Amino acid sequence: MTAELVRGQNHPLPQARLEIRVSAGQPVVAGATLVDEQGTVRGTEWVAHPGAHQLPGLEVSRQAAADHRLAVDLGALPQEAHRVHVLLALPTAVGFPARFGAVAAPFVAVTGLDGTEVATFTLTGLDAESAVVALELYRRQDAWKVRAVGQGYAGGLAELLADQGLAQAGELAAAIQDAVGRSLARSVSAPPPRTADGDRARRAARPARQGASAQDGVRGNLADGDSGTPQSHQDTPPPQQGTRPAAPTSAPGLPAQSGAQDQTPPAAPSGPAAPSGPVDYSHPRRRKQPPAAPPNAPAPPPARPEPSGPGQPPHPVAGDASGWSMEERLYNQVWGMFEDLARTAAAYRSAVDFAESRMEKELEQVLSDPRSRIGGTGDEARRTARAKCDALVEQARAVLDRDIAQLVAESDVVEPALPPSFARWDNPAWHAYKVPMEIPMALRIGDLHLPERPDLHIPLLVRLPLERGLWIDAGRTGSEAAMMMDTDELRRLAMDTAVAHAARLLGAYPAGEFTVHVVDPAGSASAALAPLVKSGALASPPAAGAQGVADVLARLTERVDLVQMAIRAGASDALPPHLDTAEQLLIVNDFPHGFDDRAVTQLRYLADEGPSVGVHLMMVADREDASAYGPVLDPLWRSLLRLTPVPDAHLADPWVGHAWTYEPLLAPPGSQVLWNVLSQVAAARRALGR
Repeated sequence: MTAELVRGQNHPLPQARLEIRVSAGQPVVAGATLVDEQGTVRGTEWVAHPGAHQLPGLEVSRQAAADHRLAVDLGALPQEAHRVHVLLALPTAVGFPARFGAVAAPFVAVTGLDGTEVATFTLTGLDAESAVVALELYRRQDAWKVRAVGQGYAGGLAELLADQGLAQAGELAAAIQDAVGRSLARSVSAPPPRTADGDRARRAARPARQGASAQDGVRGNLADGDSGTPQSHQDTPPPQQGTRPAAPTSAPGLPAQSGAQDQTPPAAPSGPAAPSGPVDYSHPRRRKQPPAAPPNAPAPPPARPEPSGPGQPPHPVAGDASGWSMEERLYNQVWGMFEDLARTAAAYRSAVDFAESRMEKELEQVLSDPRSRIGGTGDEARRTARAKCDALVEQARAVLDRDIAQLVAESDVVEPALPPSFARWDNPAWHAYKVPMEIPMALRIGDLHLPERPDLHIPLLVRLPLERGLWIDAGRTGSEAAMMMDTDELRRLAMDTAVAHAARLLGAYPAGEFTVHVVDPAGSASAALAPLVKSGALASPPAAGAQGVADVLARLTERVDLVQMAIRAGASDALPPHLDTAEQLLIVNDFPHGFDDRAVTQLRYLADEGPSVGVHLMMVADREDASAYGPVLDPLWRSLLRLTPVPDAHLADPWVGHAWTYEPLLAPPGSQVLWNVLSQVAAARRALGR
């Protein structure tokens, strides 16, 4: 039976290997400290945090997230450690709450490896505190217990760590927040919480073009939930509207976890079973009935029965997620696939780590006796331990393969049904492109995959309007693929990638509602910019030279200032008539060439203030070229989502923090699809007189 603790209450722990689950509703930093018998943290090596996420017997998340799972092995802790403190803190980055009183009360649960809850604690009553000791695991007479603490600190992590006797508290707190900032910069933001009106609220926000973003919900991570094999999730009551039950998060090969919130299995759809053969994408209730068979026609072969029973997933269907429109259902389904793959891979990796650690522990116990080292006893122990490890890994791989097979089948169904803004360039939806009448929910800017199944690509969808700018990394230090390429070739490919992204953005917006500006100080990108220039999709020719850079930055900075003043004054109708109220994208090539100190300051201003009023950045640059500015530009790079022109494992998911390999989207060689899209966009602009 689960013990629901209040502050100061304790409860015995039945086993040594545990999980501590945190659900906060907003991204928080989770960590842990080891404390000796005198209640002191002996040094920074006794603190597990995102910058050093593993200690003996402890593992924490590598990034800030709304949901965390901390692994604890009490038997593997140092002998001198008598307590483990579980810490929570708010990120100090811009845009995050500064105190726990402004967010929902965090919920913490101690569970076994099978997901069974041992004790839970809700941290209520927090106000000005920005860091808190949530739980304490402590040893008393060779037995371990958990105590609900809930001690908050208004001074943040520095005050918390200093209170535990750490001499380097301030330096470590700053290092932790710096590591969190770096992880946030490379993390893909999860979809925002969906409102009850969902799509209708988004459509209603469209007319407010003067700087008002169509998305004003706070970005949060998907709620954590456990289920079996990824399966159809329509009509399943999710923890948060717009999500779906997650893939199994327990270690494969171990008992399945029930999770902090048990998910209700989806109800079986009514109506006849789907026939075999090609997947019908239409709604089951809207499918046309087959024509009646002619008289004396031979009876058709019996239909293949639908899978039923435990462990047999249903056939996947495109749009099988919650949402008001097919676009929204597909969006949620893609993000559900993303989360499922992240969690099932995490479960597999956790199982492999467990099997290997168990093998090492068994060998250590056997070989610690000198007598076992004589003769064949030691060799036999190694063979036995290795056989057990291999069996566990094989069992874990079987579970992973089962889950991935279901995701592959779902991907095969979903990919052809995606609308143009969600689809790859080779999708027929782009070849039948027409300028849209409404802004889509999101835009695909690449594909993601994991090494466990490289051929299973998950679309990387970002919400529109863009919430942060893009940085196309033209440097050779990012990945092995980049290091093998010539510098000039890599820069050309980076600019090709930027043009492809700009074309997708132009093609996703209605006519006249998205404007692209280009700054190319040295004119080195003229070949790559040819599709934008020759099609007439640009608002003006690419700006060259220092004066061209200054003119473009001055116009866009003025636009940001005017729109912000109009919004604050509630006088959006007082904007100058010449002001272009469309979303603006500035593509910057060869930064910092052609930029003086004033231009760099304006660029940083646009990166920080622009997205909220419809001005976005796309930097095509090598960070090493701007190294002379030192840490002054660090906030600029962190504010942009880093993408690469070649495959590179640098993006992290918002749930478990895997390093995902990003692959850019380029038009197939020899294809005219990009030219066709840009030509239609330019023709639609001319028809409006722009």
